[in-house]
Amino acid sequence: MNRRTVLISSLIMLAGIALVIIGNGYRNRNYEFRGNTFEPFPEAFRFRLEDYDGQTFRIEDQKGKVVLLFFGYTNCPDVCPATLSDFKKIHAALGDHASQVRFVLISVDPERDSPRSVQEYVSAFHPDFIGLTGSRPELQLIWDGYFHAPENESIEAHEDGDEDGYLVAHTGRVYVIDSIGRLRLTFLFGTAVSDMIADVTYLLNE
Repeated sequence: MNRRTVLISSLIMLAGIALVIIGNGYRNRNYEFRGNTFEPFPEAFRFRLEDYDGQTFRIEDQKGKVVLLFFGYTNCPDVCPATLSDFKKIHAALGDHASQVRFVLISVDPERDSPRSVQEYVSAFHPDFIGLTGSRPELQLIWDGYFHAPENESIEAHEDGDEDGYLVAHTGRVYVIDSIGRLRLTFLFGTAVSDMIADVTYLLNE
């Protein structure tokens, strides 16, 4: 193969790569998120909590990963198991890319949720899921840091008729933090799993 042929082949290859890059850029500019976006993207509220194994979880340590964060508790009868079931489906759909996503539940019921119980609860859905709790003052700072969506939903305990039990009213939103630590969007409770998978996949490929 002479030098002219090599040069032409190289130019054709570079032109092809350029078209792919331009095409990807065009698609990225025109992608529409299914979840509710934040504009501009604020930095995700930073916190630190110890997990059941005594390891400290920090948002800033998750750089390079997409974080799906929601607030719940182990005695939740509906929203939390439904959300964790959705997380399980998302994890399965992502395949090998699931290792680039952190699925996190933070307790809204510190009086009953111990580090062990909350981790066992989320692990029943998938062993990679992370369950976190802490003291009420620690958690209050985190609740305040994330409950700033348009429909502000407070945490309140409601008696359910059980002498030892109560229900906790809490947000059903899932907060999505991108790979550089920005709060990008939220999924309302009931968002289609396929829509969540599409948005998370986009952020992983961004």
